Amino acid sequence: LKMMWKSAIAVLILLPATAWAATAQEQEDDGFVSMFDGETLDGWHAVPADSIADWSVEDGMIVGEGSVDRLVYLVYDDVELTDFELEASYRFPGHGNSGIQIHAVEDPSGKRPFVGYHADLGHLGIGPHILGAWDFHFVAREEYACFRGTSLVIDPDGTTHTTEIEDAVRESDIARRGWNRVRVVARGRHYQFFINGKLASEFTDNSKEERLDKGAIGLQIHDAGMRVEFKDLRLKKMASR
Repeated sequence: LKMMWKSAIAVLILLPATAWAATAQEQEDDGFVSMFDGETLDGWHAVPADSIADWSVEDGMIVGEGSVDRLVYLVYDDVELTDFELEASYRFPGHGNSGIQIHAVEDPSGKRPFVGYHADLGHLGIGPHILGAWDFHFVAREEYACFRGTSLVIDPDGTTHTTEIEDAVRESDIARRGWNRVRVVARGRHYQFFINGKLASEFTDNSKEERLDKGAIGLQIHDAGMRVEFKDLRLKKMASR
């Protein structure tokens, strides 16, 4: 009987460990890698370089605090990403304007740090032109309207077509001063932006010469005096279409 009890206890001890190992294996097998170690900014760099003081790590979060009125970015070191899926959680303790720049490349004109596509984030109440929208951060290219709730198609000649997204994310789906989960997908010419599991906006860029098919990922600080927090950043690279 004593041996039976010892065997039963051993099984009970092993079960949680086995379950944890299976879960960890599933996380590794989903193709995502962590972009942030929770303790340092290793694997990231600031643009402009002298804005690094605006970025810090607190309690497992990347924190951006604007010190002056200029656009600054914390850029992931893998700067030639093509097709990928990005996940992150963000929070605004107060008011703020931020976002995630993708396929970002250096602006040859020097007018801004980068040109590229920008998934817009802001405090709840900032409006659909910012929160949940796609911005086109280019110098010579048109600034297309792709606000929250919009599906946009850009033809090769620059003509645009828009439709309304059914059941797009609404303000009521987004936590005020709380954590929200973002997913950004770049797949071929198609780009999608999700907040809390619901599609916020999307576009297809069929331009032959102006479309960017690779570049960097950057977290943005837009304004002085604002604070934005990020955590649980994960990236999955996909085969290019």
